Amino acid sequence: MHMADALVSPQVGIAAAVVAAGCLGVAARKVKNDRRSENAVALMGVLGAFVFAAQMINFTIPGTGSSGHIVGGVLLAAILGPWAALITLTSVILIQCLVFADGGLMALGCNILNMAVTSCLIAYPLVFKPIMRGGRKSTARLSVAAIAACVVGLECGALLVVGETELSGVTALPADKFLLFMLPIHLVIGLAEGVATAAVLRCVADYKPGLVFHTAAEDGAVKPSGHKLRNVVIAFAVAAVVLGGTFSWIASTNPDGLEWSIGKVAGAAEPVASGLSAAASDFQADTAPVADYGSTFSGIIGIAVVLILLWAVSTLLRRRRVHLSKAQSPVKEEGHHK
Repeated sequence: MHMADALVSPQVGIAAAVVAAGCLGVAARKVKNDRRSENAVALMGVLGAFVFAAQMINFTIPGTGSSGHIVGGVLLAAILGPWAALITLTSVILIQCLVFADGGLMALGCNILNMAVTSCLIAYPLVFKPIMRGGRKSTARLSVAAIAACVVGLECGALLVVGETELSGVTALPADKFLLFMLPIHLVIGLAEGVATAAVLRCVADYKPGLVFHTAAEDGAVKPSGHKLRNVVIAFAVAAVVLGGTFSWIASTNPDGLEWSIGKVAGAAEPVASGLSAAASDFQADTAPVADYGSTFSGIIGIAVVLILLWAVSTLLRRRRVHLSKAQSPVKEEGHHK
């Protein structure tokens, strides 16, 4: 669902970037101030790498000539909580844009809203959490919550793509016809992502229930620690390397849901950029080190960059939280004995 610059006007791109930056500012403050999220911060890097690798694997949607890939926001939010998940998924989208030229530079704010905000701040709190509330340690309820939330997140993202494109007015994509293709294809993609998300969460819940079954009492903050948590980190790291280093080579080459929908409406999978959009696309192509994932080791490169970026972000957030805690600690004054 990564939008290209050709779909977005500068005004819409800037507005979306401002909103996305505001959401990230709130997320950083929430994560920094929440002591319960210490282990969530520790998990951000490895889960971000896992989602990056998983997003590289486009699966074919039978009978359509289209393909899809997971977004990963619901999975991240279910384990990390919505705010740490938003930072994690945004980091993945940022690296995809700057390193691999996947998603437009001018459309970066739109892509953060359409994928990260919709899944982490809309689908998770409004769908996943309410379904899970009152049904703790029920794997059946967990599956229903994951599938429903993924569908809602993908459909909200599809609606935003159409709305942003319509507001931009830079392409001849009638909103009604565009929606007619965008909503059904992303419904199918959402169902597929929901099944995959449910499978991963159920595996995690079988081994470390506290990482998943916490939403009834609190806002998704990770609490468990110890050797089992380390084993979960190792498992996700190994899965990321396997997915990014092997399975990404057999990903479907069919256009994704957005490209397929554009092709059905306009007859071309990629609209032609012009003006500032063309300039932004050219700059991105010239500066992206591995444009269009043009390396055999793109998956491994992406995993490494995601880990480095999220390690830096999580370290900064931990240090700021420690500094804030020390600043707020009461200072004991020494009294004088008479």
